Amino acid sequence: MTIAGNDEGNLTKSFAGLRVLDFSTTIAGPHCTRMLADMGAEVIKIETAEGETMRTRPPLRAGCSTTFGQLNVGKKSVVLDLKSPSGIEVVRRLVAGADVLVENFRPGVMRRLKLDYASLGEFNPKLVYCSISGYGQTGPSAELPAYAPVIHAASGYEMAHLAYQPGRSRPDYCGIYHADVLTGVYAFGAVSAALYQRAASGRGQHIDVSMLESMLSLTLNELQWSQFEVKAPQRPMFGPIETSDGYVMVAIASEKTFQSLMQVIGHPEWVSDPRIAKYADRREHWGSLMDGVEAWSRAVTTEKCLVALNDHGVPSSAYRTVSEALRDPQLAHRGALAEVEDGGGTFKVLNLPFRMSGATVSAARRMSTLGEHTLAFLKETGLSEDEIAGFAGKPSMAARG
Repeated sequence: MTIAGNDEGNLTKSFAGLRVLDFSTTIAGPHCTRMLADMGAEVIKIETAEGETMRTRPPLRAGCSTTFGQLNVGKKSVVLDLKSPSGIEVVRRLVAGADVLVENFRPGVMRRLKLDYASLGEFNPKLVYCSISGYGQTGPSAELPAYAPVIHAASGYEMAHLAYQPGRSRPDYCGIYHADVLTGVYAFGAVSAALYQRAASGRGQHIDVSMLESMLSLTLNELQWSQFEVKAPQRPMFGPIETSDGYVMVAIASEKTFQSLMQVIGHPEWVSDPRIAKYADRREHWGSLMDGVEAWSRAVTTEKCLVALNDHGVPSSAYRTVSEALRDPQLAHRGALAEVEDGGGTFKVLNLPFRMSGATVSAARRMSTLGEHTLAFLKETGLSEDEIAGFAGKPSMAARG
């Protein structure tokens, strides 16, 4: 594994020289391995002849999914039939030279294929093997099917969120898959930690990442209050403040912020009002305080509201669409978006949300086609020309592109 240098202009990527076998599908696993690819790892995505399911998810242009591209840009595509002995043998040969393996099959699938950590770790003891699943690899719920919306419900997250919606009694619909993205990030962190440990010990290990536990990590306050019989006190809720032409989010997160906001709305005397002067009292009269803030904000436009709040250092933002957020000049300044090309043309994906002074972090510029690298890796495994010709004659093993 190559370590990035420190001299500007002579930087590489942190995981340059690292090889990753990616057996994952949908979002959580591919998000993890996309992060590894952006950090310089060679990620080999193992797919069936039909291709991973996300390849068919819109938006589609000329049959190419940009959602799939967002999750898989920078990876190499190899088509293998894991139900055939020859396909399993190719995987074993690839594993011999791999550093990391990521999979998110239902627990037990890789064991039945004899591609589990116990089987593969025997002849590659340095392998870092990461398994992502809904509930973990063992236990009473381990083999239950799980997708992000199910985990949102199972973790208590949705009911915790509902408790903060005045007048609501029915949980929200799920359109944004927090559990998938969050679990992918935890998996990335665990793999990075295991690689650091391997550098000292010389040995790999198995990583068991649970979507349920990942999602529970979002319920910080709720997790604590759920352990006690005393009902959790109502805490101040940050929500939309109406303006003359829209809504603004204002976060009153400190005494200084509170005092500054009172200056903005023209009521500096409220700082001494015994009902709201102290945080403990303020939380009991939060609704009245917000009514007073809205009495000011409804008389001004969103733009003027934000100017006044920003001038006084009050954290705030307009409620933007994703399209509006992507046009923020701050993202352009940071180079947050990378242009990617596939068979349908070009589109933009997010780079990772961090920058490093000693290494480059960026997405690749081109999407691999399905099975594009199959032949190259079949040759690398040491198969004979006749064996490779046999693979090429099987639709499930044939290289594409």
